[in-house]
Amino acid sequence: MIGKRKLVLVGTGFVGMSMAYAILSQGAASGVSELVLIDVLKDKAIGEAMDLCHGLPCSSSHMEIKAGDYSECEDADIVVITAGLNQKPGQTRLELAGANAKIMKDITMQVVNSGFKGIFLIASNPVDLMTKVVQEVSKFPTGRVIGSGTALDTARLRFMVGEYLNVSNKNVHAYIMGEHGDSSFVPWEHAYVGCKRVIDIFKDAGKDMADLDKIHIEVRDAAYEIINRKKATYYGIGLGLAKIVKTIMNDTNEILTVSAYLNGEYGQEDIYIGVPAVVNSNGAREILSLELSPENQEKLNNSAKILRENMENIRNSLKKDA
Repeated sequence: MIGKRKLVLVGTGFVGMSMAYAILSQGAASGVSELVLIDVLKDKAIGEAMDLCHGLPCSSSHMEIKAGDYSECEDADIVVITAGLNQKPGQTRLELAGANAKIMKDITMQVVNSGFKGIFLIASNPVDLMTKVVQEVSKFPTGRVIGSGTALDTARLRFMVGEYLNVSNKNVHAYIMGEHGDSSFVPWEHAYVGCKRVIDIFKDAGKDMADLDKIHIEVRDAAYEIINRKKATYYGIGLGLAKIVKTIMNDTNEILTVSAYLNGEYGQEDIYIGVPAVVNSNGAREILSLELSPENQEKLNNSAKILRENMENIRNSLKKDA
């Protein structure tokens, strides 16, 4: 790592601070040397910065941590946005769209007005739509605006497959694709444990193939289950965001299922959606185009249709408020 690498976090709620804590815990390996916290509740941002700073003597990090305002974005490498309304019990991510889109627009304009030239990383829900809002408002190159997408869903999937097959989740290579929401799906034809397909492992072991659908449903509904029990989810996504930040800061070209812009890939255009992409210091370097089965291609088309329809409603809403 050469020189100072600066990360600005907008939104000091549970998700944002879980990410900040994960980054602090990783120390120099995170690639972050300066962390700035911004929140509409300025005292909360100051308090969170103080709390993190007091942990520095117990960590391997020499990070500079402070609260600040949007002027701090000017020389930042990454601005992470986690601000916005949270998902309530029984509420879908899509139902947050209208209110959070207005928040995203305001935040994005303030970040851009600072002179920011780095990479936007969005985690606010519904994340695919909020990522599109940020890109359209900022007019940044599409690769330099990415969302957390299905990174958390993919982590949940790998954990659950590992538990089911009694193997390390580190050796599970499987992906959740589509909307970070109810229309997501698993392309099981591209899911592996080590170098063997999950489908073949199930067949060889005589396992019930219907369990594959059960695993996906458990992944899809995980957020609802957690929210019903503890009102919010934040540790998993916090660690997922820290991983994306680390990948960008260290320019490691990892394949992550982020919300990336499609320009013809998978037969879709002008949309952000969760797909495997190569991520480095320039953001989403390229989309990994998988050959999907006709059934899974239809699932992706359906997911994209849902997002596209909701995006049109968001655009109309933002125009009325302009």
